[in-house]
Amino acid sequence: MTTDGPGGGAEDEAWSSLHGGIRPSRVVRGWLRMVRFLSSGPIARIPPDVLSACGVLVLVGAWAAVAVPGWPALAVPLVLAAGVLDGLDGAVALRTGRARPLGAVVDAVADRLGDLMLGAILFEVGAPVPWVLAALTLMWLLEYVRARAQGVGMPGVGAVTVAERPTRLIVVIMAAGGAAALPAGLPVVGWSWGMTFAVTWTAIGIVGLAQLTVGVRRSMPAHFPRSESPPDR
Repeated sequence: MTTDGPGGGAEDEAWSSLHGGIRPSRVVRGWLRMVRFLSSGPIARIPPDVLSACGVLVLVGAWAAVAVPGWPALAVPLVLAAGVLDGLDGAVALRTGRARPLGAVVDAVADRLGDLMLGAILFEVGAPVPWVLAALTLMWLLEYVRARAQGVGMPGVGAVTVAERPTRLIVVIMAAGGAAALPAGLPVVGWSWGMTFAVTWTAIGIVGLAQLTVGVRRSMPAHFPRSESPPDR
């Protein structure tokens, strides 16, 4: 296990290396400090894959809280807890030396399942199906473009966009919180909170996809490595 320098430099460097050399902002650095603190306790004994699965289950619980008894207020802390678990799985893996390629696949699958539950929560607080599908389609397209680019040699993540998973979690927290505080919907406009934030997610997704496209073009190597043949299209 590495020893943290001032401000948790070791983990900051690990985050930077996983994100194409991008330096973490103050907000990200604060988040990393919190996750480091949590991952240094008893949680470190839990396998990272279990933490990933727990994050999905917590989001299922958040959806059920809205769909069954109609308690959107309960969904707010549950979605927040899912976000913390999403950060903890990777932090625990790095801190305990259990990071491995299969774990990264498990984490990615858990994230996509969790994103589906976020869309389901938006639907339950009033988002029309077409807007939910638009938001989710843009999310899947962004993640597919990034994964495909990495698969053919792009180092890092291409770009850290405005449409990353923390933003999606915040969007759904705001939708659930709004539905709990003002069930009638957004004042003046009259849109439901689900509709409002499904549109917000979609707009952010368009901007994020544009940012990623620029990042991919800048980061993509000009040629395939000589030892590799081009993958099938």
